[in-house]
Amino acid sequence: MPDTRIEKDSLGEMEVSTNAYYGAQTARAIQNFPISGEPMPWEFIRAHVLLKKAAATVNRDLGLLQPEIANAIIQAADEVIAGADWSKGQFPVDIYQTGSGTSTNMNVNEVLATRANEILATKGAAHKGAPDGNPGLSLSPFKAPSFTANRPRTISP
Repeated sequence: MPDTRIEKDSLGEMEVSTNAYYGAQTARAIQNFPISGEPMPWEFIRAHVLLKKAAATVNRDLGLLQPEIANAIIQAADEVIAGADWSKGQFPVDIYQTGSGTSTNMNVNEVLATRANEILATKGAAHKGAPDGNPGLSLSPFKAPSFTANRPRTISP
């Protein structure tokens, strides 16, 4: 069995570790921003995952996201927050990156969507947790990281 898989996005194909829950955009960010070797701090990732969980909850309650998809995203977020073994090493994007944290935002979306897809598949549902759609629904990819950066100590589960 190969150690990598091919992931595709709007910019093309990327080779990604078979153990990774992230996809092409995160792999591209790792390749493009090997600046410090230091990933985003856990407190930032945790706060950003909480934001995604809140968005999934609200979008479900507003009828914008199917309940089974929202619940899978919420479960995936809860697992990350709890420090599930599968989530270790899944947020490798360098703390120094271009833009407003879009690479970290997509890293979180990809990880939550992939885990949500696993959860849905074990329940017999189709794979529906698109990383650029469902976990980030109603959240600006440019503003969400800025919001998170200003509140990691004030957001609680």
